[in-house]
Amino acid sequence: MFEFVKAGGWMMLPILICSVVSMAIVIERSWSLQTRRITPGNLVAQVWQWARSGVLDDKRIETLRAGSPLGRVLAAGLVNRNYAREVMKEGIEEVGRHVVYELARYLNTLGTIAAVSPLLGLLGTVIGMIKVFAAITTQGVGDASILAGGISEALITTAAGLSVAIPTLMFYRYFRNRVEGLVVTMEQEALKLVEALHGAREREVEPDAL
Repeated sequence: MFEFVKAGGWMMLPILICSVVSMAIVIERSWSLQTRRITPGNLVAQVWQWARSGVLDDKRIETLRAGSPLGRVLAAGLVNRNYAREVMKEGIEEVGRHVVYELARYLNTLGTIAAVSPLLGLLGTVIGMIKVFAAITTQGVGDASILAGGISEALITTAAGLSVAIPTLMFYRYFRNRVEGLVVTMEQEALKLVEALHGAREREVEPDAL
C-alpha cells in the first residue's frame, strides 16, 4: 500500500487527507443521524400525556429539550403553549432552523471533498504527464522505465481521486436525503402537538361559550 501511495507522487497526500476527513464525517454523521437519536418514537404522545395529566412543568420541558433535536423543537412550542397557535408555530420554526443547520453539519465539507478529489487526481495526472514529456525532451524515448514512472503516477492519482470522490458523493447524497426526511418528520410531529394542544383548548372553550 505504501509503495502504491509513493508511486502516485506528492499529490497523493491531499487525496489521502480528503479520504480520512471523508471517512471521519461519514462515521460521525452515521452515528448522529440515527432516527432514534433525532426523532424518538412516541415523544409527542408522551408530551400529550404530560399535558393532559397537568404535570408539564419547566423541568420536564428542559428534559425534553436536552433529550433530542425533536425534543428541542417540541420544547420551543411548549414554551409558548399558552399563546396563540401562530405564536407557537413561530417558536417552533425558529428553533427548527437551528436544528436543521446542526443536522446538516459537515455535509458541505463532504460535498466539497466529493467535488475536489477528482480534480486533485486530474492535477496529479497532469503533473505525471508533464514529467513524461520532460523525460522525453531530455532523454528521448529510449528509456521506457522513465516514461512508465510518469504514466504510472498519472494513472494512480486519477484512480485515487475517483476512489475517494465516488463513495463520498454517494454518502453526501444519502445524508442530504436523510436530513430532509428527518426534517419532514419533525415538522409533522410538531404540527401534531400544536393541533393537539390548541384543539383541546378550543374544545374546552366552546362549552363555556355556550
